[in-house]
Amino acid sequence: MKKKQNNTEKTPVISEETVSEKEEQKTKPEAEEASSEIISEKKAKKAKKNRPQFFENRELSWLRFNERVLEEAEDLRNPLCERLSFLSIYQTNLDEFFMVRVGSLHDQMLTNNNIRENKTYLSPEEQIDAVCKRVRKLTNRHAEAYQVLLSGLREFGVRVTDFDSLEKNEAAYLETYFMTDVLPLLSPIVVGRDQPFPFLENGSLYAYCTLRRKGEKDRIGVVGCSVRSLNRLIQIPAHRRAYLLLEDLVLHFMHLVFRRYEVAESAVIRITRNADIDADSMYDEDIDYRELMEQMIRSRRRLSPVRLEYSRPLQKKSIERLSEMLNLDPAQMFLLKAPLDLSFLSQIRSDLSGEAELFYEKRQPQRSQEIDHDHPMLDQVMEHDVLFYYPYERMNPVIRMLLEAGKDPDVVSIRMTLYRLAKNSQVVAALAAAAENGKKVDVLVELKARFDEENNIHWSHTLEDAGCNVLYGLGKYKVHSKLLLINRVKNGEKQYITQVGTGNYNENTARLYTDLCFITGKEKIGLQAEKVFDALITQVVPDEISELLCAPHCLQNRVIEMIDREIEEAQAGRSAYIGLKLNSVTDRDIMMKLAEASQAGVRIEMVVRGINCLRAGMPELTENIRVVSIVGRFLEHARIYIFGTPEREKVYISSADFMTRNTLRRVEVAAPVEDPALRAKIHHIFDLQLRDNVKAREQRPSGSYRRILKMAGEEEINSQEIFFREAYEGLLN
Repeated sequence: MKKKQNNTEKTPVISEETVSEKEEQKTKPEAEEASSEIISEKKAKKAKKNRPQFFENRELSWLRFNERVLEEAEDLRNPLCERLSFLSIYQTNLDEFFMVRVGSLHDQMLTNNNIRENKTYLSPEEQIDAVCKRVRKLTNRHAEAYQVLLSGLREFGVRVTDFDSLEKNEAAYLETYFMTDVLPLLSPIVVGRDQPFPFLENGSLYAYCTLRRKGEKDRIGVVGCSVRSLNRLIQIPAHRRAYLLLEDLVLHFMHLVFRRYEVAESAVIRITRNADIDADSMYDEDIDYRELMEQMIRSRRRLSPVRLEYSRPLQKKSIERLSEMLNLDPAQMFLLKAPLDLSFLSQIRSDLSGEAELFYEKRQPQRSQEIDHDHPMLDQVMEHDVLFYYPYERMNPVIRMLLEAGKDPDVVSIRMTLYRLAKNSQVVAALAAAAENGKKVDVLVELKARFDEENNIHWSHTLEDAGCNVLYGLGKYKVHSKLLLINRVKNGEKQYITQVGTGNYNENTARLYTDLCFITGKEKIGLQAEKVFDALITQVVPDEISELLCAPHCLQNRVIEMIDREIEEAQAGRSAYIGLKLNSVTDRDIMMKLAEASQAGVRIEMVVRGINCLRAGMPELTENIRVVSIVGRFLEHARIYIFGTPEREKVYISSADFMTRNTLRRVEVAAPVEDPALRAKIHHIFDLQLRDNVKAREQRPSGSYRRILKMAGEEEINSQEIFFREAYEGLLN
């Protein structure tokens, strides 16, 4: 892959500071303590000779995860409209991957500093090459899956067709519609000496063509196809569920758009732009941080392209022209035999909403059996710990607890961290009401929650207007913890109610993501949570936290200590065990220690939904490690850490994955769960997922995954469906 030089298409990143320079600017103790995701070329050459064979590249591991999402779109056992959703999710995931991860690699490559990642020691250029090769293979599967789904839709009277397949009267109607309703709204551009190649919006659709006129050089024509006032799905007359895509209509009539030219070739194109702006490098304590984030959002829209997709084969000359004008390597250009944007599938799902058999059976979060819904939450939590499991159980008790705290005359203060929120957030409404009732409310709103920055900026204004004390992160450390602390004084006694979660305070995602919510009235936990908030409010990294695991200073090191304890037990000939449920695993130090534990004889079981850079089951290296991934109806999002056999185990729930960004570069919290009944609930969740033989895949030593198939006579275990059944029957406790 060629290294690209900056040109007019590339908007300079706000900071010219490179990753290597950031590392060099650390003090020596900080550099030694930190486990960087990237290393220099010189160090890489030396390390490559002795590199562990059980590591997988992060980007390629993520693509394996998205392949599992694509498998759900291909799986005939899933209802048809749910398969449409998985296909759309696959594409959305890939878009964000190119914007963020490939965008980051693109920037590293432009620095020309020969930076390499610290597990497989691939350079940014090598990683982009490997990613593009893998994506090209997946692109063909994606197109095949789309065609199969179209065939399935035809059985229910739904057609997404092309112009050449229309009847004469239908074609005549659409030509009239194009001339009267579409053409007047288009803004065609002919690229030439006096007209440069236009700026293409990230993710928008454009009709691209080569224009030819006798005696002149070929020119390029570009027409935007994302017209807000027009429906993208154009209904074909006399067919209630037959459609033509707007971009296909524009493409067909390009000869009417550019009447004075011959249209030699044409295709729909779509650009994906780098969205990986380093918010940390923008931080300046003398500048309003919220205004700075608004500037970042505006800048993101104009960053350089990292991918081009096109709908029809283009001549080599056209590919070369696009490569030059967009400053994009041809390897990052992909021919798709399916629509370049599948967002229209949501309208088709809506049209078919009356066909129950095309969707999952409807499920509603249930009331938890752990609490009395007719008595105050604050009093109940002081009596016993509770643990809710979303989306099987409702989030309502947390909202109710916040509302109670806002009205309770004994409540002195409410402190909370917010990372991602619903569009109509009941959590924000409850906090605002508490402040208006005279409670002291401290809220840390993380403005660097990627792609949710605008929403968080909006809610920060709402909270400030209500009288809350609003804070905006901790400089270079994102505050990703899900932590709530309510202080009250009742009958002269100070009480702490602490809530720690694995997921966001978001009522919408609480119905789609599997997450754990732990609430306790234990003083020792409350005092530690208070230390965390005291540090955050004074813009200091939390330190010396004992009961909780708290990144960046008190999580990775203590996890490693607990792994070491299991190694010691195994070496002494006693049973040793580690159980982990995570979204992603990339932290090199933790992975090295897990491999060491495996080699010592520690049994390690892991449920990892997404990225996993640690290859399990490799003889003599990781053979005592088993990794399972579940991709199903709900997004697996809970994090569980189990260290030790039952008689001496430590169990935590957390917001932190085992990624360097979580363990060393964010503020994260893990809470110990000591109540035997709640531990039993956690073990039930973890053990059932390990036995899943419907939605689970097991990692092979090669890094690939295979479905866990039900054996003859074996019970079918779809863990997500079983959890919901148990919730409906009142057994999920």
